[in-house]
Amino acid sequence: MSKKIVVALGRSAFGETFPEQKANVKLAAHAIADLVEEGYRIVVTHSNGQQLGMVHSAMTEFSRKEPKYTVAPMSLCSAMSQGYVGYDLQNSIRTEVLNRGIFRAVSTIITQVKVSPFDKAFHNPSKIIGRVINAADAAAEERKGNYVVETEEGFRRIIASPQPIDIYEIDAIRALLDAGQIVIAAGGGGIPVLEQGTTLKGASAVIEKDLTAGKLAELLDADILLFLTGNEKAARFYSTPQEIPLEKLSLSEAREFAKDNSFSEHGMRPKIAAAISYLEKKPEGRVVITKMQTARDALRGKTGTEISTL
Repeated sequence: MSKKIVVALGRSAFGETFPEQKANVKLAAHAIADLVEEGYRIVVTHSNGQQLGMVHSAMTEFSRKEPKYTVAPMSLCSAMSQGYVGYDLQNSIRTEVLNRGIFRAVSTIITQVKVSPFDKAFHNPSKIIGRVINAADAAAEERKGNYVVETEEGFRRIIASPQPIDIYEIDAIRALLDAGQIVIAAGGGGIPVLEQGTTLKGASAVIEKDLTAGKLAELLDADILLFLTGNEKAARFYSTPQEIPLEKLSLSEAREFAKDNSFSEHGMRPKIAAAISYLEKKPEGRVVITKMQTARDALRGKTGTEISTL
């Protein structure tokens, strides 16, 4: 059987506008098609931070102009962003592989991820979301029970980022993967949901996408977890005079570096955390970090950063 790979696309695979996204997903599709030619069975997951913020802002403005409509909950906005990012990705990947003379069906799965209502993140929100607002609007948000933080641009809402526990659509993802399809799933970390009996209730939260990518690789028993970022290699103390590019990391080194604050909280640190969690469950696995343009070479060991237990 060919090797299973989970490919996690970062923000650089998209952009901040519809035209930028159309252009950037073509680069992502090129990288995915390279992996198809290499014989991998592929599940793609992706960032959606910009897209989720845009959907949330648009739905909020709509509710203001049309008062009979309530503000869309964050879980619904997450589902919308998964749908339209998946639409662009699956069509671009389909076109790219067909242009190479390969037929491979591509499917997008709207994915729900289980979180715990007792996760401490719900009491310590950290994810910035949505548009910049003024002080009056910020005060109104706080009166509604929402959390707000002041940034350089102005006030922004912040929401919880709980840990992913399980992926509800994992059997469907596995079935499509085993049927030879390229599967796009768990976009933006998946829709965080709370299990209440037989009902799944959307949580006002955003799961860290890299941690969900690690959970996806774990549950699928993937051979490789590939993070495609904006840089060819991961680096400690990134973008400082002390920057140290990394080529090979053992699991023990990854654990050590994860504790010394040499990776940024909103950059490489979640990827290292996901790598550690995945490799602890699958010691024979590989984690590779590189950019889209060097994905094939990185998997061949010619560039990028590789983390393993060996």
